[in-house]
Amino acid sequence: MVISVTIVVFSLASVAAGRNFSFLTDWHPYGPALEVAHAYYGQWPTAIAVSKTGRMFSAYPGGLDPKNANNGTNNIFTVAELTSTTNETAYPSVEMNSPPGGAINYTTSPPRGANYANYLISVQAVVIDALDRLWILDTGRVSTPDLNTIVGSAYGGPKLIGINLTTNQVFQTIMFPENVVFQDSYPNDMRFDLRSRNSSKDGYGQAGVAYITDSSPEARNGLIIVDLHTGHSWRHLSLGRSVRSEAQFLPFVLGQPVYSYDPPTRVATWLPDGGDGIALSADGDELYYSPLASRYLHSVPTRLLKTGNKPNRTSELKAQGAVMTHGQKGVSDGFETDSNGLIYMGNFEANAIVTFNPRNGSVTTFVRDPRINWVDTSKSPTEKQMSIAEDGYLYFTVNQLNLGVHAWPGTDRRRKPYALFRVPLPNNGTKVRLV
Repeated sequence: MVISVTIVVFSLASVAAGRNFSFLTDWHPYGPALEVAHAYYGQWPTAIAVSKTGRMFSAYPGGLDPKNANNGTNNIFTVAELTSTTNETAYPSVEMNSPPGGAINYTTSPPRGANYANYLISVQAVVIDALDRLWILDTGRVSTPDLNTIVGSAYGGPKLIGINLTTNQVFQTIMFPENVVFQDSYPNDMRFDLRSRNSSKDGYGQAGVAYITDSSPEARNGLIIVDLHTGHSWRHLSLGRSVRSEAQFLPFVLGQPVYSYDPPTRVATWLPDGGDGIALSADGDELYYSPLASRYLHSVPTRLLKTGNKPNRTSELKAQGAVMTHGQKGVSDGFETDSNGLIYMGNFEANAIVTFNPRNGSVTTFVRDPRINWVDTSKSPTEKQMSIAEDGYLYFTVNQLNLGVHAWPGTDRRRKPYALFRVPLPNNGTKVRLV
């Protein structure tokens, strides 16, 4: 049998000699050309947020890369403003990015994330809202330097922080109670609906509502909803099928399988991460989301998520019963929505960004390029991130997460610089303003 195969190969080679063939090949770029908005030569980034005036901000979570974790003596930030094409500066200040004693509290057993409400511990996502304010989502969880564990959070660590970009000052800090963000939760990405800020329903929703995904690999996944007026928060869809990872999920990026790797145990598993990408419909009435370890897109009416503010016996049943599945869209991390109603989603396996059109339920390729690998928006196993700016561009980071130490074989194969790209939106699309 071996001899016959060899003869066939030689014969084909002989026939092909001296002739030119044109075969259909992969790696044809598609869609608008990528423009480089920033090159990251320092810390490893996830999220990107772009303000109305063009200011850009990124997050650098210490839970996914211990080199991003402040140990009390190093000059490390977990949020930065991009001040040039290759430079970043701690934001809103070096002090706020430097928790006293570092991001891990070693006085507890086991160690936990520091519980400073006025300092940043490990930021996973940054988002600009419709009023051009910057919101920071702090997970409160970082990896230990030896990669033995991602420590659990402590009350005061996980929080939502609003910053006025005119004054660069914090105007609101919302801390999550431990029955909303558990010690093993991983708040991942967020979206804002400020439409109700001028109305009053017993104070509820007067400042708007935030929606947050919990992508924890420990599997207590769900959606977190925040009343921005009162600071009250609650969970919905907890442990529902649509927010959890699919069993034995195995994606392929750059032609290679991506397994989750646990450095302490030296064990590789399938990806365990749940609810990750998140986007509001252009009218704010539907919330779209997907687990990282899933190819399916889901949605739920936002009116049913707000009932957790005043829960009743059936509020969670109604929310879970109203979840819709819109079919497969590839493997995604970050989501975004434009003013045309299109939902933009990464597709790692296709080196692309795709769109979902709610009007006809179709998924189509928006842009494809061999330089696109892990399109992040806030995690991930994140982020995510994508950001649509008022300049009519979609911004997204490509951070090579699939080549980091938490992916099999557990070695750091990333190569700097990490990239921030941008592409123009179709049909004069721009940022959605739910205000």
